[in-house]
Amino acid sequence: MSGSLRGTIGKFALLSMTFAAVFNVRNIVNNNIELGLSSAPIFLFATVVYFIPFVFIIAEFVSANKNSESGMYDWLKGPLGTRAAYMGSFLYWFVNLFWFVSLLPNVIAYASYAMLGYEYTFPPIIVSIISIVLFAITTHISTKGASWLGKISEFVAYGVFLLFGIYVLGALMALGGDYTPAQPITLEAMTPTINWATLGIMCWIFQAAGGAETAAAYLNDVKGGQKSFIRVIIAAGIIIGLMYAVGSLLVNVFVARENLTYAGGMVEIFTGMAQYFNISEALMGRAVGIVLFIAIFGSMMMWTSAPVKIHFSEIPKGVYGPKTTELNKHGVPVRAAWWQFAFVFVMLVINGFGSESVQEMMNTAINLTAGTAMLPPIFIMIAYFVFRLKHDETPREFRMGNRIVGMVVVSVLIVIFVVSMTAAAFPPGVDLLKAFFINVFMTAVFSGLAWWWISRFEAKQKRQTLQYEHKESLVK
Repeated sequence: MSGSLRGTIGKFALLSMTFAAVFNVRNIVNNNIELGLSSAPIFLFATVVYFIPFVFIIAEFVSANKNSESGMYDWLKGPLGTRAAYMGSFLYWFVNLFWFVSLLPNVIAYASYAMLGYEYTFPPIIVSIISIVLFAITTHISTKGASWLGKISEFVAYGVFLLFGIYVLGALMALGGDYTPAQPITLEAMTPTINWATLGIMCWIFQAAGGAETAAAYLNDVKGGQKSFIRVIIAAGIIIGLMYAVGSLLVNVFVARENLTYAGGMVEIFTGMAQYFNISEALMGRAVGIVLFIAIFGSMMMWTSAPVKIHFSEIPKGVYGPKTTELNKHGVPVRAAWWQFAFVFVMLVINGFGSESVQEMMNTAINLTAGTAMLPPIFIMIAYFVFRLKHDETPREFRMGNRIVGMVVVSVLIVIFVVSMTAAAFPPGVDLLKAFFINVFMTAVFSGLAWWWISRFEAKQKRQTLQYEHKESLVK
């Protein structure tokens, strides 16, 4: 791997990459559809209670593993061992396969807004075919390394910041006049109803605030190394959390919650604003569609690359074939990225033929990632608890308080996550048997296969070691 290609991205590029990986404007609408205006205080709660402490955990792991290529595997290996590290990085990669299936229809919806000014509804199988082409493009670009992704992410960040700022300014101007919002912003509307459904939906709030670990895959590409990385992701965590909270508070100023859709919700709130200011709705739809298409496409490039790097770049040699884990000059396992494409290709085809509508297609993909999306962060949290308990003497320049503080904070996070993950896996009003099959059994099957694979590898390594020691003893 060429060293001249590392250390090629600056602080703002890293901030942009973190922003592209974490902040997704559709999360504001999706959670508003589920929770209404109460998603605003819950986002703020998630930022303070989860995202900022989790960013501190990532920063501390980065500080303790400065020579890591991809982050997560090394963080888990020290405290939990190679088998758990493999499982954690495998699940991080595995759950993202389903996330791609739920994200790609949004990309197509925004592309239709960009070209036509409105959402053109394709049949599910056509959506799958277009999604396959788009994912092939992102897979190709994602193998070009951090320099490419940094440039694309900077462009994405500028566009999304501008879009977000325009909406917030427009909403505040309307509220400052005599305009009555489509859904009044009241203390009652913002007060969360704490029940089983809300606890389950909080998984998506947590997931929306997550992703800082993704940027750690490019630690060795950052100018200034770990110090710059730590400062940037902490700043990113605070900014992103505030943007989510403010956006969730103002999302229903022009369009009521019940009139928003998963696929085109962000465009719908902007066309509502355009109607208020007497601006062409078609023109606004096109402009917003262009920015959101580029933004989600850029985000997808980050998520196409990072989980592959995290799982395949640092696992022990021999777990997979040498070609699968071979890194190109940019530090990306190219063949593994195309294996990922093959898996997503199959899921898109199955989902396209098995769904009657795009909304059903998206709901199926969302259900497949419900509680399982929380498994990789739980691995990181457990590893952090063990790290502070048994390896707190490890030299590092950043710590989240003393040992007791670190262990207490992460223990609280683990409890919240386990409860929320269970509620997400078994939401109210669904067939419990179907929920178990999708959210527990399928994950358990693939996790079991992964456990068998790494156990098989370790047994083989142990046999080889014993054979080598036996030969050495015969020679002596």
